[in-house]
Amino acid sequence: MTTVASPVTAPPTAGLPKNSLRMLSAAGFVSNFDRFCIAPMLVLIGTHLGVSLSTVVLAASGYYLCYGLMQPVWGVASDRLGRVRVMRFSLAGAAVAAFCSAAAPDATVLIGARAVAGAFFAASIAASLTYVGDTVPAPVRQRPLSSLMTAFALGTAVATVVAGVVALYVSWRLVFALPGLFAVYLVFALRRLDEPEREPVGSLLAPMRDVLRSGWQWYVMAVAALEGAVLLGFLTYIAPALESRGVPTALAGAVSALYGVGSMSAAQWVKRLVGQWGPVRLIVAGGVQMAAAYAVAAVSQSIPALVVTALLLGGGWSFMHSTIQSWATGLSATARATGVAMFGVALYVGSAVASAVSAGAAGAHHYGTLFTVAAVLTVPLTVAAAVGRSRYGK
Repeated sequence: MTTVASPVTAPPTAGLPKNSLRMLSAAGFVSNFDRFCIAPMLVLIGTHLGVSLSTVVLAASGYYLCYGLMQPVWGVASDRLGRVRVMRFSLAGAAVAAFCSAAAPDATVLIGARAVAGAFFAASIAASLTYVGDTVPAPVRQRPLSSLMTAFALGTAVATVVAGVVALYVSWRLVFALPGLFAVYLVFALRRLDEPEREPVGSLLAPMRDVLRSGWQWYVMAVAALEGAVLLGFLTYIAPALESRGVPTALAGAVSALYGVGSMSAAQWVKRLVGQWGPVRLIVAGGVQMAAAYAVAAVSQSIPALVVTALLLGGGWSFMHSTIQSWATGLSATARATGVAMFGVALYVGSAVASAVSAGAAGAHHYGTLFTVAAVLTVPLTVAAAVGRSRYGK
């Protein structure tokens, strides 16, 4: 088996330079902006294109599905070619897909363009997380990961606010073009980011074999799939639930954006608690917040109720997901990008399946039932994540 040498320009250090963290955060920000901007526009796009809500939801679920399925492709490429090179290439493709989404003449083209955009934007967050795994020791890794989560949450919050306002007062097409422009900028800006040292890999499929031989990898992937379904799949329906009650698109988007506010606020607490609280305690704290959030939404889909829901879901995401994500970055040091990518596959396939399966109920405005299901599913998610992490022991 031949060994492929990897470029080394920046050795791993105990910390991560602020400029590097800012660029990684920017890449994750634009990826999350593109992924979440469609939620507050679903009803408006359906009206403009003359199709049903369940049809427009396919643009979101198709995005999530391709986002998840492309994770291992980008992971293997990243392990062989480098984190930064893969991010720059994928962002170039994402920019083209974003501009095609903005110019889509009908629902069919929009669904296809969003699927391609999801496939290309899929590389950014996983590569950013892997970069941190390459350069920051495990005991303090969750702190920069929490900073990245803050940037990702900011992308979510900005997307939902900007999408609702711009779509209502200007055009939903401009919303899709914005991340395309940002992606073009990052293609050039990321040239300043040093490539971290990484373990050399052999054959093309060697990283995948290493990852899939791990029983813990499969366990974490199962947890991630359930987490994606519970949180990302049902989170999509906060804005449509409000719009079904006559709430304007801009206001519905603003309420949905509070998820990002909750996530950013909670991320600051998580950074302080790392080292004081164990991972199991952080996971349980996140699960409690998520269960309470969906329980509130199941009872009422009013503006005050969904404000509480969005804030609690953001907090739950920061406590639970950052802990599970930190766990995932340490499962395979020799194929870290592929391992993180497979985690992403499970997360986003779970979200795609949940949003697709629930599209019919959403179209019939059965939002209370959807949120009840999400609340119930949060219980086995929290138990599985907490028990697994306690037994992993690293």
